[in-house]
Amino acid sequence: MIKLAIVGTNWISEKFAQAALESGKFTVRGVYSRALETAKRFGEPLGATSFFDSLDELGISTDIDAVYIASPNSLHCQQAIQLMRAGKHVICEKPLASNIKEVEQMLEVAKENGVILMEAFKTAYLPNFIELKKATKELGRLHKVHLTYCQYSSRYQRYLDGDNPNTFNPEFSNGSIMDIGFYSVAAAVELFGAPSKIQASGHLLESGVDAHGTVLLSYPDFDVTLEHSKVSNSYAASEIQGEEASLLLTHFSECLGFEKRERSGEVTSVSLPQVENSMMYEAEAFASMIIAQEMDPHAMQRSLDISRIITEVRLQTGVLFPADK
Repeated sequence: MIKLAIVGTNWISEKFAQAALESGKFTVRGVYSRALETAKRFGEPLGATSFFDSLDELGISTDIDAVYIASPNSLHCQQAIQLMRAGKHVICEKPLASNIKEVEQMLEVAKENGVILMEAFKTAYLPNFIELKKATKELGRLHKVHLTYCQYSSRYQRYLDGDNPNTFNPEFSNGSIMDIGFYSVAAAVELFGAPSKIQASGHLLESGVDAHGTVLLSYPDFDVTLEHSKVSNSYAASEIQGEEASLLLTHFSECLGFEKRERSGEVTSVSLPQVENSMMYEAEAFASMIIAQEMDPHAMQRSLDISRIITEVRLQTGVLFPADK
């Protein structure tokens, strides 16, 4: 069993910890928080016995093999590098870092220290998304792809009321393209690889981050349009159009299934069984890399391509973080 520690005590951390336990590959041994009482309150129900308010202490602990990081985006690079240099394997919540330079540095440190670094992009490991990727090869020549993920943030009203939540604060390397928009960019990269051209527009809040935006990724024979928003909801399906057929899917980040519509009019629905806590699949992938003692080259390249795109999108839309300086 891989001995896991959790950095961050929010809802996503609890969900991943449960997924790691459900995979049967991990035991949760430790929790880090700025307050020890918070770490204990979070970790004891998961079976954790080691609690930290110092990353230095976590790093030297012989009771920990791997760490899941779910701290604010701006801390990902610093915390991951510190823990990897201490010999810990790291799975870090998306986005892996604030910008492409940080991602490149993190991957270099992982290689130098012989540890695994993985970006927690669960969609790529879902059974239905894997089936969707196969189905894109059956559509004939591709021409148009539209991926939309727009979800009204539960913290937006706090922002409107004059608060400054992390979600809309550039100090924490946040905003729509770094959060909701990440899924659209990452799905496009997983399905089609890196684009030849990137065009982006965005609408910025007074805080300096983007509230919503649109990204056009150009490939040799087709275009991918990405729509993202943290200030409105979308109920539209995403679509992949080929000359012979098209695929339609809703909420592709969870990808519970999709529909294939042939040009002849025939319609086929695909929905493979998936576990309720869909983070289990990324936990299993992380465990497989640790056991094999080798990072997945495809996953490494995907993280680099995603970060390059998002960094360029921010450059074009004028979203600047302290980490960029």
